[in-house]
Amino acid sequence: MLPVEQVLPQLRAALVARTEAVLVAPPGAGKTTRAPLALLEEPWAQGGKIILLSPRRIAARAAAARMASERGERVGETIGYRVRLDSKVGPKTRIEVVTEGVFTRMILDDPELAGIAAVLFDEFHERSLEGDLGLALARDAQNGLRPDLRLVVMSATLDAARVAALLGDAPVIVSEGRMFSVSHAYRPRLAGARLEDEVGAAVRAAMAAEGGSALVFLPGVREIERTAEVLRATLDPSIDVRPLYGAMSPADQDAAIAPPPPGRRKAVLATSIAETSLTIEGVRIVVDAGLARRPRFEPALGLSRLETVRASQAAVTQRAGRAGRLEPGVCWRLWSEGETRALPAFERADILDADLSGLALDLAAWGVSDPATMAWLDPPPKPAWNEALGLLARIGALDDAGRLTPHGAAVAR
Repeated sequence: MLPVEQVLPQLRAALVARTEAVLVAPPGAGKTTRAPLALLEEPWAQGGKIILLSPRRIAARAAAARMASERGERVGETIGYRVRLDSKVGPKTRIEVVTEGVFTRMILDDPELAGIAAVLFDEFHERSLEGDLGLALARDAQNGLRPDLRLVVMSATLDAARVAALLGDAPVIVSEGRMFSVSHAYRPRLAGARLEDEVGAAVRAAMAAEGGSALVFLPGVREIERTAEVLRATLDPSIDVRPLYGAMSPADQDAAIAPPPPGRRKAVLATSIAETSLTIEGVRIVVDAGLARRPRFEPALGLSRLETVRASQAAVTQRAGRAGRLEPGVCWRLWSEGETRALPAFERADILDADLSGLALDLAAWGVSDPATMAWLDPPPKPAWNEALGLLARIGALDDAGRLTPHGAAVAR
């Protein structure tokens, strides 16, 4: 039995008593796949669908496949998914796993969310721009059009009190259990050394000391390619080196997360795409460089740039949890133990640093010109918001009153 199953009766009871809840469960507890299935037969869900929001396409497809497998079905029957440029749903589909951008389009096209009984926001701690927008729109729809709509915010590492307050003091259900233990080893990087050399040395040492495959977290594709080159030249030939990042084809992503052939191991080099809601078969070693790449918008320039920053405590906790999904594991961290306490507690919300022109366009399509009328964990910063409105006005997407023009409606679609 997965640990989260012990608290699912509390979740079901909470959603009978009211329409909002927050579920906090550690990595590997099973919340992504068990919570939607547990709610499927609730009286309030009869005749309606459950929508599960996933932050990434690969995680959405994997979650749908796992839930369908548990029911002895194929994806597209009771369980389906919709992601950009790909979907598998059928006339009997009751649970749809969708990416956050797909959900934005769904609710803008149908603000009442007709036929949808509940929306579950998974891994909400990532605080993506689309995730924050999706929750704001769903909460607005619930308050104005769908008072019966259930909203559940889920995460392994989350400032639950803030989210609960946003949802009208919603009950917080906490699962303390973890499937398997994960030990930590600290190996600080040498000053001035190349990242790929330090990561390569740590991977070789970890895989020499431990059995199983390794999942290696790096900030971006460039670092993955350089580290892959180092490892292919220095690792044992029986270990396959597999990149994993968002721009890869679904087939290549599936190959990276598939079990290695008998007698072989693998080292999967991944961006933060592998942090959440994803089980990679055979992995019991995590090597974490402790870095992440985040977008930063410069209002004065009207441009976004990618910046390499230290990952948050929430992120490194998620990453370590990948090692304990199927058996006890170990996480090698390329920093000192004391440095962990200096990391920011949570990811900084994208809405505070991102280009807001897409957000402003979607809100205009929703009929909102002032974001202060919506419920946000962090409201859009005024300078970036004003820059976004200026851009949309310059391209003719908004009129002088800030309303969507016909051209703006086409752009939004």
